[in-house]
Amino acid sequence: MMLHGGDLAQAIEQFGGTTSSWLDLSTGINPHAYPIPNGLAANIWQNLPGQAALDHLLGAARKAYDCPEALSLAAGPGTQVLISQIPYVLPEGPVILCGPTYSSHAASFARAGRAPEEVSTPHALPERAKVAVIVNPNNPDGRLIDPQSLLFIAREFTNRGGALVLDEAFADVMPGASLLPHITNENVLILRSFGKFFGLAGLRLGFMAAAPHIARKMTERLDSWAVSGPALEIGRIALNDDKWQASMVRQLADEVADLTICLGENGLGVFGGTPLYALASHQQAHALHQALAKRHIWTRIFDYAPTWMRFGLPGSKTKLDRLSEALQEAQSELASSDIPNKPAGNRQRRRKR
Repeated sequence: MMLHGGDLAQAIEQFGGTTSSWLDLSTGINPHAYPIPNGLAANIWQNLPGQAALDHLLGAARKAYDCPEALSLAAGPGTQVLISQIPYVLPEGPVILCGPTYSSHAASFARAGRAPEEVSTPHALPERAKVAVIVNPNNPDGRLIDPQSLLFIAREFTNRGGALVLDEAFADVMPGASLLPHITNENVLILRSFGKFFGLAGLRLGFMAAAPHIARKMTERLDSWAVSGPALEIGRIALNDDKWQASMVRQLADEVADLTICLGENGLGVFGGTPLYALASHQQAHALHQALAKRHIWTRIFDYAPTWMRFGLPGSKTKLDRLSEALQEAQSELASSDIPNKPAGNRQRRRKR
């Protein structure tokens, strides 16, 4: 089971404090949010969202994501809602999911009576499958499949009357990872998350690129006014801001490098992730998670992988130093307990920014 991050209620109930006193590293959301533009017109809050504003947003998304003309775009109130509707717009038949991965995909198909089978590699997708679900880059381990391999899979499933579902929620931070620019007439559904990269998860905005008839089905299932007026306007402005996007990609790469070094200095082996989070291993991951929580730092652990821990970006040097100090204290606490602790790794000099 893989629970969602980002809800501190459980942490605060168990360990005290307030939202502002916690360092929440449980999500893969950019801690540097796109600045909300000043002077937004009052009518975007007061009036129902219009078709013209939606068209402008979709045009900006098409350009930003390099979406080919063969595919249509549908916008929804976050990719989570789109994921919940995908089973109802796809061909019937067996569903195969490449995991372990983001659990909502399996849950959505199961609710629709189409519980998927899981395989550990995209090279083991069985011939009987009609729908393949792949998260690329994968969450949580950051596994990345190259576009040419994905294109081969997409064509295989198209030829058998099926479809490839590709969740590219973290592709914004990994230039060249997206399959979208390579699509011609393959039957694919590709998800893109707005909130993660732009750091505006509360805005609730996401996109699905698919063949026109599938995009139309999704739009019909979402019904009228699925995306709010503020989301239409802010999303359009942010997606058109090429300069901010390019600068942020570079900044996030620097920050995850510093996070990786910090974790390595404190006995955690980083073996996966994306520029928005690091996935590390520790022999006492659950105990370390608890020890950090006592210090009001919230991380992600996984029931199916008891040595895994996921750390989002702290967002500043001060917060990174806070994490480092807490890790040192927690490691000392664990070392003094009866449970043997994993020895600390080699220390490295932290990169300067």
